[in-house]
Amino acid sequence: MVSLPDRSTARAWAAVAPLSVAAGALLSHWRVPAAWIVAAIAVSGAVALGRGRELRVNTHYYRFGRGIIGIMAGLPLVGVTPGALAPFLLPGLLFSVLTLGLGVAVGLLLARSQSEVSRETGVLAMLPGGASTMPIMARDLGADYRFVALTQYLRLLVVSVTLPLVAHLFTPPDAASAVGTVGAMGAAQEGYHFHLGATALILAVALGGDAVGRLLRLPASGVLGPLLLTVACGLVLPPEWSLEPPPVFAVMAFLSIGWICGGGLSLPALRLFARQLPATVAFILGLMALCAGAGWVLARWVRASGLEGYLATTPGALETVLAISHEGGAGAVVVAMQMIRLIAVFALAGWLPRALRAWDRWRG
Repeated sequence: MVSLPDRSTARAWAAVAPLSVAAGALLSHWRVPAAWIVAAIAVSGAVALGRGRELRVNTHYYRFGRGIIGIMAGLPLVGVTPGALAPFLLPGLLFSVLTLGLGVAVGLLLARSQSEVSRETGVLAMLPGGASTMPIMARDLGADYRFVALTQYLRLLVVSVTLPLVAHLFTPPDAASAVGTVGAMGAAQEGYHFHLGATALILAVALGGDAVGRLLRLPASGVLGPLLLTVACGLVLPPEWSLEPPPVFAVMAFLSIGWICGGGLSLPALRLFARQLPATVAFILGLMALCAGAGWVLARWVRASGLEGYLATTPGALETVLAISHEGGAGAVVVAMQMIRLIAVFALAGWLPRALRAWDRWRG
């Protein structure tokens, strides 16, 4: 039986929902990275702080949102053929280990320098890539999902804003004008084509993926279950059955993440993040610099351009990376490296608690 919210909570949601949609539409129009999530965090956070208590999101709605996020995380993996990945498999694995190792090291340093940040929280906050899934996985894995969300979207904002600027330094003049049109969020997406059967399948995967993930004993099953089903379905479905969620589903999913993170904000949590903001920004910039160095080495190894090396190893902002890669004429190395790392990120994040416990046992 579904319990109804009390009158105060119902009034709060009556304000939060339309204000979040309005703010998200405005930020999206301005091409702000992760516009819908940022808007939902800001609006629900303001209401939660004003009420002085947490603003809870409906469990079924949140499960649907997690499922849609898992589907969207799996879509880039569906479009990449083994032939495109094969030539870059060895460098992809090595540099994925390197960039993820840098993220883990920076996250552990953050946790060590800030006593209020746990190791799991620090690592999930600094893992490069998967910003929309990390807060969900943090919540499932017992980390401070609010700190993870705020840090991940701060990193996403910094990377997304700087990517077009850095791309101009690497691209020749004839390609620079094309890159400049990408803006903060990437090139315009192709129009969505509605398909009733595909939409029904998307709903089934989003709502049922968690159960499949639990059956397979996957960590963070609410995200990884739908992701795995998406990849599996993409291998057998005909081309007209696209698993790209309808735009309204994507917006609902992004809002659910923002509401979970913002609705859980409190003054102590906000003060904690504010106190650690200088250190967090410093660690984000350090991670970006280290990944840029790895990109330079990668470009020399696979005989790619400086732009391709940088885009292949940049810590996050996948949509912006792929858009700039397309507009700037970058090769398959960018997609291959980003996809290999994306797989590694989800694998590492899901098994993070066990990995840290194993490390503790090994150290004695």
